[in-house]
Amino acid sequence: MSTTPSRTAGKRLRNRAAGAAVAIVVTALGAAGLVSCDSGGDEGGAPAFSDAPTAPGTASFSGGAPSALASAAESAASAARESASSAAASASARESERAASIGAETERSRKQAEEALKGVQGRGNALDEVAMTGKPRADTNNLLTVVVTITNKTDEEASYAAQVDFLDPSGKVVETQFVGAEDLAPGARKQPLVVSRQPAEPVLTPRLTKAQRY
Repeated sequence: MSTTPSRTAGKRLRNRAAGAAVAIVVTALGAAGLVSCDSGGDEGGAPAFSDAPTAPGTASFSGGAPSALASAAESAASAARESASSAAASASARESERAASIGAETERSRKQAEEALKGVQGRGNALDEVAMTGKPRADTNNLLTVVVTITNKTDEEASYAAQVDFLDPSGKVVETQFVGAEDLAPGARKQPLVVSRQPAEPVLTPRLTKAQRY
């Protein structure tokens, strides 16, 4: 009966020794794992991190440098200025052509009216269809300007010619102008202008001398 306790005690001692050995092995394995993690960054394991900032790569950036952008903007502005200048020149050319066309038409009508009044006796047959009104000199750059209103009061299409004389204070005719309207429909009206080419002084008086329907 005295041998049983000693066997039990020996068994307990062996168990404790085995547990201690296992603990030592586990501890060693854990230390080895830590060392492996620390050195793995150099061998393709977990990436290593650095506290120092690095400059971004510019190879993947798109777009030009500031100087290139400024050059492109200047080129666009220059092109816009050239386009605007070209448009203004074109508009000016068109206006000159229009003015020339109007001037040519006015001169043609003047000659037509002068020709139509040749040989007309007296004051003509259409004095009651032609009237005159003056325009303020402030609106005509101080030029003596007369609005001649021609109205076809007949029931047929007709053409008209009028002669306007400008008289000085003594009653002398110092300038004669001709104006007309062609192919006016019944009831239609036209208002051509007559502008004196004489100086502002002395003051002249316009007179409707002849008006002919033909």
